[in-house]
Amino acid sequence: MARWQPGTRGRLQAVALQLFAEQGYDRTTVAEIAGAAEVTERTFFRHFADKPEVLFAGQDGFLGMFIDPISTAPDGTPPFDLIRRALDASAAFFPEERRVWSRARQEIIDANAALGERELGKLATLKASLGEVLRDRGVAEPVATMAAETAVTVFHLSFAQWIAADEDRPFAAIAHERVDALTNLVQSAR
Repeated sequence: MARWQPGTRGRLQAVALQLFAEQGYDRTTVAEIAGAAEVTERTFFRHFADKPEVLFAGQDGFLGMFIDPISTAPDGTPPFDLIRRALDASAAFFPEERRVWSRARQEIIDANAALGERELGKLATLKASLGEVLRDRGVAEPVATMAAETAVTVFHLSFAQWIAADEDRPFAAIAHERVDALTNLVQSAR
């Protein structure tokens, strides 16, 4: 088997996704993924800690896409504007070329309860991290937690729409639409 080929990580992810779709997640082994990608199991484990990590790799980058824009915002930026900045930045994590992969990934996750729990855990980590960075910026409770929860809800709804079969708009446009809907909801309550 070839060793240290360029693009190995991406190839492993693509092959794994294909095998998961064809055979099911639970019936696919790391050995099969490595073999189909023409690498050794050892190479697989250089790139991923375990089989689920093929679907969940990049958590630090994902969190950073939300947290960095909040951390670097000018002092005095209102909490809702901080959330809007985070959602705008998160759109960079979901370019058009990633949509097909994201749709297929979500189908695998939706078909496996343990993977669904891990996905929910990822969102819970995002909420906690956003709450923490907001509190670090001086946003008081309960506003910091409400803003973090709101950001994750808007993100989750935006992502679900972005991967819908009949959707072709950019992630940013969908996220803006959701933020605008939330703004209208809050303003109508006054």
